[in-house]
Amino acid sequence: MSVQPPPPRNEPLLEYRPGSPERAAVRQAIDDLTANAPHRLPLHIDGSDVEGTGQLFTVIAPHRHQLVLGEGHTATEPEVTSAIVAALRARREWAEASFESRAAVFLRAADLLAGPWRARVNAATMLGQSKTVYQAEIDAAAELVDFWRFNVHFAAHLNDDQPISPPGVWNRMELRALEGFVLAITPFNFTSIAGNLPTAPAIMGNTVVWKPATTQQLAATALMQVLEEAGLPPGVINMVTGHSGGVAAAALPHPDLAGIHFTGSTGTFHSIWSVVSDNLGGYRTYPRLVGETGGKDFVVVHESASMDALLVGLLRGAFEYQGQKCSAASRAYVPQAMWDELRGPLAAATESLPMGDPTDMRNFMGAVIDQSAFRTHADAITAARADDSISLVAGGECDDSEGWFVRPTIFETPDPHHDLMERELFGPILTVHPYEESDWETILRTVDGTSPYALTGAVFASDRGAIDVASRVLRNAAGNFYINDKPTGAVVGQQPFGGARTSGTNDKAGSPLNLLRWVSARTIKETFNPPTDWRYPHQLPD
Repeated sequence: MSVQPPPPRNEPLLEYRPGSPERAAVRQAIDDLTANAPHRLPLHIDGSDVEGTGQLFTVIAPHRHQLVLGEGHTATEPEVTSAIVAALRARREWAEASFESRAAVFLRAADLLAGPWRARVNAATMLGQSKTVYQAEIDAAAELVDFWRFNVHFAAHLNDDQPISPPGVWNRMELRALEGFVLAITPFNFTSIAGNLPTAPAIMGNTVVWKPATTQQLAATALMQVLEEAGLPPGVINMVTGHSGGVAAAALPHPDLAGIHFTGSTGTFHSIWSVVSDNLGGYRTYPRLVGETGGKDFVVVHESASMDALLVGLLRGAFEYQGQKCSAASRAYVPQAMWDELRGPLAAATESLPMGDPTDMRNFMGAVIDQSAFRTHADAITAARADDSISLVAGGECDDSEGWFVRPTIFETPDPHHDLMERELFGPILTVHPYEESDWETILRTVDGTSPYALTGAVFASDRGAIDVASRVLRNAAGNFYINDKPTGAVVGQQPFGGARTSGTNDKAGSPLNLLRWVSARTIKETFNPPTDWRYPHQLPD
């Protein structure tokens, strides 16, 4: 292909060591955001901020209820309709712009986020989503920079695969933007996902209506500002804020809905799919549904595993960002003899994890996102502590007096089908099932058959034969499968991310597979010497 954007590389992670310039910069950004709170969090439609919808919402720091970070306006049906109109109006010019013109916007956005905007977006993620500085750095800065750079790189090469052309004919394949608008619905837990879901379709020439999670709105607003500064034309991405009633009413049944890029709960995705199905006869084209939902992610351990690697994998895999990662480990299967040895050190390490305000950089964990999440986790822990079929190993305390804090908690159960081994909680709760190690394949079949989800999973083993058996039996149990590593932390360009079963459509964010969902291919055949006689040779007389 003639257009070759700069080759991508994964954005280096800053470490925020004491005395480092990045530590000073993010602290200054935190101070500035806090001092100027509450911030305006407007809708952004056709290149302009929109307020005054009549319905307000607030964004508060999960770890400090008293800190109101922002005040936003909920998009009602008229505002969502205006966003759709703006997207459709901008569609033709954006879709017909040269690839390099579109790509330049997102490459510049990547440079802005990697440079002058890095501290502010990280600080907004720390305050609004209660992420520690390193979790924010991995997510809001490095991963989103990677999404923008690698998606441009992948998109540049999608047209390289062309059909063959015999003599006298030129065959070619053209990748067109979808006919209509794309609706992007993004979650609270990853600023990078919030940035990638609207921009991946836009890189491919689509225009977008973007609905961020209300609890992530502080960082989402900052991302919209980054894109504007990078030169994104009006109407290409239109951000509608607040609760989702207006989006459901105006966008889902709209005849020009061409696709939905979604990350969120399984129940919400099921509901969206049902609405689309109910309106199927009214659409101009079949909408593309791309979704990543939940997970009940596993760690399964062979008797040959390294105890030290397993302890770190469980701690980081289950409790980083309060277990609020779709990929977080929430069920583990450990050989009984190994568990007898691991239980004490794992409990002690879990109890030692520092939790609190993430702006205090000594902390390993912050608060869960909101009161509803806190109540879900607190109720599950309370019920488990009263359940004779399960025992508490570590943690088990919850405190919402200042923030929504749930201590990292481990339960142990002899029942591989206990509710906590099967139900997604999306919090810092890990349940361990010790098993008799005599039949490796039996426990693998249990792992595979326990959950309707298939997002991530990990096997810890040194025995190559055991790894090979696990890879075969668990072939469909996880879209991202890790060997001797925690089941979290996929890196763009290295581990394309997504799962199947009820975890989603497995369209692999951070890969060409995802970008292909946002184009509609057109095959063109050009004949240089067309026939001038309708008769075929076999019709000639003998």
